[in-house]
Amino acid sequence: MTIYALSSGPGVSGVAVIRISGDDTLKVIEQMTGKNVPKPRVATLRKINKINTSELIDEGIILWFPGPESYTGEDMAEIQVHGSKAVIDALHSNISKVKNCRLAEPGEFTKLAFQNGKINLLKAESIADLISSETEIQRQQAIKIMNGRSSDQFNLLREKLLKILSHVEAKIDFPDEDLPENILNEIKKSSDEVLKNIEKILDDQKVGERIREGFKIAILGPTNAGKSSLLNHLSNRDAAIVSEIAGTTRDVIETHLNIDGYPVVVSDTAGIRESKNEIEKKGIKLSLNRAEEADLKLVVVDAKNLDFTDVLMRLLDNNAILVINKSDLLKKDIDPEIKKINHVLISIKDNLNIDDLILKIKNNLKNKFITSDDILITRERHRQHLQQCLDHLKNFNQKKEIEDFDKAAEDLRLATRHLGMIVGKVDVEEILGSIFNDFCIGK
Repeated sequence: MTIYALSSGPGVSGVAVIRISGDDTLKVIEQMTGKNVPKPRVATLRKINKINTSELIDEGIILWFPGPESYTGEDMAEIQVHGSKAVIDALHSNISKVKNCRLAEPGEFTKLAFQNGKINLLKAESIADLISSETEIQRQQAIKIMNGRSSDQFNLLREKLLKILSHVEAKIDFPDEDLPENILNEIKKSSDEVLKNIEKILDDQKVGERIREGFKIAILGPTNAGKSSLLNHLSNRDAAIVSEIAGTTRDVIETHLNIDGYPVVVSDTAGIRESKNEIEKKGIKLSLNRAEEADLKLVVVDAKNLDFTDVLMRLLDNNAILVINKSDLLKKDIDPEIKKINHVLISIKDNLNIDDLILKIKNNLKNKFITSDDILITRERHRQHLQQCLDHLKNFNQKKEIEDFDKAAEDLRLATRHLGMIVGKVDVEEILGSIFNDFCIGK
């Protein structure tokens, strides 16, 4: 099949780009322009007409990329026209009239690029991350992965495992012959080296995932402490309903922020208190679950009521900032014991010390976003495969020690397979859908 889709963003724009890929791409271009395809990779101005009637749709640029030297590895073209809905609809409607042409599914162009060996899975994922990047640090991370450093590292580890596997299989195939001592030593040395490298990669504090998904901040605390007001203040909009009625927030409300280039997801949660209302109780349970998942907790309390429950005290750990709101109503200094906790006195109403709170958040972000070229994991999928690879390697070492080489070889094969699945070196049809469905149509 030949696929087509709008590759530029939806909505009215100066220029829209329609991408076509497949065996019938040449036929589409020739039927809609009434001329032969232009020279490869040369932008050519052409009149674009309706098929059969020759009625003019628009005048635009045609770019022709004959396969395999194209993004997808197939014959491919891009049509650049004026970005009105009417023009785009007319183009889509006419391309669909050509036999074997259909609208592309989300991510299908990049999926074809992967299947035709133009890119590996890591690069495909990094393309999606680059498209969806909202902050500078997200863009930088996507570019690093696109440049192939992660792929090179995983492929190198996989090649080492394949070499070890060849030695182990030689031992299985020729059990009566003694392998040279240096080969047995090399098996142990190489497997230990790969194991340590993977442990080092996994011990990354999940910085890559934090950058990609956003640093998670949960706003927690008792009812009517000002949690929703703080969310609205940080996001500069009315993201949450603010009311003097206790228990207004029942569900978790999220907003995405860019704080000094760092991607942040701030969650406003239900007020924590004793409640008999079933809906509110479920909201409080969600609040406590969100607290466990958060990278940073902002525990907001009312300055007039600093008697902490056991639940609130448990929230005030090393990953928490105590935010004492309504400080404008304080009549005396706060308790010295409370001063020992990492805290900040604010008044959302009077816009007092909000900058101090944001500075504390920024410092926390900088400590958690210590980036380096060693960051290789950006998705949970990578982490799971690496962990499974590590588990099989440990099993291999145990079985190798007792010279159970048959079973040890199987663990080594599985370890190699999990490394291969990160970059797409094995049959990965079962995971392709979940990866490419996250793409936008036209990519």
